[in-house]
Amino acid sequence: MGFWLGQSEGARFWLSVLTDLKNRGLEDVFFVCCDGLTGLPPAIEAVFPRAIVQTCIVHMIRSSLRYVGWTDRKVVAKALRPIYSAANETAASAALDAFDEQWGKRYPAIVRQWRQRWAEVVPFLSYPADIRRILYTTNAIESVNSQLRKVLKPKGSFPSDDAVLKVLYLALQYAKMSWKTSKLWTQALSYFSITFGDRLPA
Repeated sequence: MGFWLGQSEGARFWLSVLTDLKNRGLEDVFFVCCDGLTGLPPAIEAVFPRAIVQTCIVHMIRSSLRYVGWTDRKVVAKALRPIYSAANETAASAALDAFDEQWGKRYPAIVRQWRQRWAEVVPFLSYPADIRRILYTTNAIESVNSQLRKVLKPKGSFPSDDAVLKVLYLALQYAKMSWKTSKLWTQALSYFSITFGDRLPA
């Protein structure tokens, strides 16, 4: 859809990116999975107020584990799993309470983080398990970003922003040759056509 260069990733930058997309014809957004970047959720709400904002669960887990000592990492990661794999929000809330009871005194920052971002953690739980797999993480974008970093890192400095954009454009053209549509997309599209009704174009 596009790529943009910016000095920072604050609300103003994301607002300009989303406004640009809207001005170019993007009329509606159903679901946005993001990695907790400051300013992105408010910018989405300002430009696409009906969009559902989902925090990337992989990023939530990584962020949680930075508070955990090496010896407890596997155990804490396993204890977090019932929260994001719950059948629904009620079960997820109960799982978070259970985690709090078991680990809250030792790692209060983890519990606080999940509770503060709860509204952006649970939206994907409203969908069937198969469809959740294409909603819960930004891994697809992270993969693209990794490919872009590979071409930028060895170059060092660039003479101008245009030079950076040209290298990124060529890298994306090369990367596109290996992109594949998710096998779950057809099933998800059918589900979205019911969930979002007239908002989904024929």
